[in-house]
Amino acid sequence: MRLLIDDKIPFIHGQAERLGTVRYMPGAAISRDDAMQADVLIVRTRTRCDAALLDGTPVRFIATATIGYDHLDRDYLSRAGIGWANCPGCNATSVAQYVATALLPLIDSGRLPERPTVGIVGVGHVGTAVALHLRQMGFPLLLCDPPRRERARHGTPCAAPHTAIADDACTATMEQLAAEADVITFHVPLTDGGPYATRHLADARFFAALQRRPVVINAARGEVADNTAWVEALDRHLTGPAIVDTWENEPHILPALLRRAYIATPHIAGYSADGKARGTQMALEAVARHMGCAETFAIAPPPLPDGFRYWQGTPEADLLRHPALRRYDPRRDSEALKACPEAFERLRGDYPLRRE
Repeated sequence: MRLLIDDKIPFIHGQAERLGTVRYMPGAAISRDDAMQADVLIVRTRTRCDAALLDGTPVRFIATATIGYDHLDRDYLSRAGIGWANCPGCNATSVAQYVATALLPLIDSGRLPERPTVGIVGVGHVGTAVALHLRQMGFPLLLCDPPRRERARHGTPCAAPHTAIADDACTATMEQLAAEADVITFHVPLTDGGPYATRHLADARFFAALQRRPVVINAARGEVADNTAWVEALDRHLTGPAIVDTWENEPHILPALLRRAYIATPHIAGYSADGKARGTQMALEAVARHMGCAETFAIAPPPLPDGFRYWQGTPEADLLRHPALRRYDPRRDSEALKACPEAFERLRGDYPLRRE
């Protein structure tokens, strides 16, 4: 079996070789000529897997070591008989950590109440992890997930990974969030069709309806939020601080939103070493299943060194109040991106050690 693998997938070197002959290269540079020499691809979001890349190649399976899969042309893959797998839930805890630690300085500064009401849009793998984490912190929650609300109405059982939160708890509407939430955070997949399309879910109408000038967070997919409308909403003071991890047109992000965002990060909310290890393990095991072999993988991230502090700029007083910031402070990632936005891809690819 010939495997072509994005060379930025962590902890995979020396493991994938158990499955066959391996070639590593930058994901964004993978071409049709490269795919002609592969039976399996293991990629991230930077590799667009469609007919232009794959038509006429021997590739018969793709594993993406990510939750998201909108970079896979699933209709084409189905027609071409190419199997695929993603890694649902691999970085859910990491995103929950990102959301919580991004809110802590806003609470300390008085820009949010001590126990803000948080509206969570999308209560799947990631939204569930965010909800459980914030619930432990004592935050009131409004859970908005129309497909799950419909399942509850029709008595259809929920998929197993989400049973920590029942479908009938996900009944809040976007209108209710607009009226009551101090924070609104998006954790939905990117979809274009059907009654629950999420592209530009946060659009000009959404921002105009906000009644409490909430903090808005997008750590889902970039196109879930209309970035131009978001800038206009910030300029009109319709919304509070913006926390932006996923952007339209990555890596060519909107400078106006970057300048106005309170926290602006290069699509790394899920980039803990723990989440990366889970994604890599899930991707390799998906390939093994495709090959019909019994290989299993136990991939663990490295331990933190003694005295580890993710960002030396975190004030000691903040660390005393919130020890979680010692392990991860998203302001470090925000400062790095704002200082050098053209390094968006490098900041993702060379991301430092971070543990959940």
